[in-house]
Amino acid sequence: METTTIILIVAGVLVLWTVFAFNALVKLRNRTKEAWADIDVQLKRRYDLIPNLVETVKGYAAHEKGVLENVTKARANAVSAEQTGDPKKVAQAENQLAGTLKTLFAVSENYPDLKASDNFVELQRELRDTEDKIQASRRFYNRNVRDLNTKVEMFPMSVIAGVFKFEKRDFFETDDPKERENVKVEF
Repeated sequence: METTTIILIVAGVLVLWTVFAFNALVKLRNRTKEAWADIDVQLKRRYDLIPNLVETVKGYAAHEKGVLENVTKARANAVSAEQTGDPKKVAQAENQLAGTLKTLFAVSENYPDLKASDNFVELQRELRDTEDKIQASRRFYNRNVRDLNTKVEMFPMSVIAGVFKFEKRDFFETDDPKERENVKVEF
């Protein structure tokens, strides 16, 4: 074999490897975008359910105005944060919204007629289902972010990632240290 042939073979292998590496990074980037879109869909569903839930509770718990206002404000903050597309801002706003919803459901415990209302029970069930889907979507997103970030950081893929400007993504995680503490159960 002559030197020119060997150089052409090595160059061909490098070009093929570059193409495969680039395509692998594109695939991971697109999966991450898809995962973020899944979170977006579930959050939209939650945002659509909350006003119905608040209206249902209003009829039974008119003097719980502060709780209802907090839920409404937290929902508005979450919608605004979602529009930024920044996982850290969205996570922070979503954690705040989840806290206000817990307060709303705690208030509902004081109203037996409300808890028996078919409309409230159905909205609560749909919201619980949506929360489960949001959690699953977050896990799916974080798995894809992990895979993308690993490829972007590991050599030799990091070279291709740098040349073609593939960037690491932020995980969707909580910033609230209270939510990371172990739950204390007392009887």
